[in-house]
Amino acid sequence: MNDCSTPSQPREHVVSLRGGRSATIRYVQAADRSGFEDAFARLSPRSRYTRFFSPLRELSPSLLDAATQVQPDQSVAIVAVDGEGVNADIVGGARYAYKPDSPSCEFAVTVADNWQGLGLARQLMEALISLARAQGLQRMEGYVLPDNHGMRQLASRLGFVDTVCPGDRSLRLVSLDLG
Repeated sequence: MNDCSTPSQPREHVVSLRGGRSATIRYVQAADRSGFEDAFARLSPRSRYTRFFSPLRELSPSLLDAATQVQPDQSVAIVAVDGEGVNADIVGGARYAYKPDSPSCEFAVTVADNWQGLGLARQLMEALISLARAQGLQRMEGYVLPDNHGMRQLASRLGFVDTVCPGDRSLRLVSLDLG
């Protein structure tokens, strides 16, 4: 059984990445709406497809609402930003969603194309895993396209098991026991 309160984790923390770059990881805020629009606009069509499994050209108002109006009894969402204050750019994001009576959660992660390969996805995933464990969740799962080798390799390095998705052979299911 999970505790639906906000997981205990530093509100913001700076992570060091390859190439001497750094980013600040923090919880998503309602004020991030325009930042999400800008970040989405900078994603390549391939990155959009690997995240949404669809060739989206823009985020709908309902997707923007879901991204920025986090329900603490249903999800946790974090972003990685480059810069400070109003000049900060969202360069990555990760979230998990769960049902209050369920011991498992489903995650998603996205990193801006020019920030890929620096270790940011790993930092975001490690933060999510830590938050989910602190919340008392027992299992984390994510759906991944079979040719998204970067995500599948990262999941494997983090201890996730990679299997064919039950009911949809066009997807992979990566899962991690959080116990």
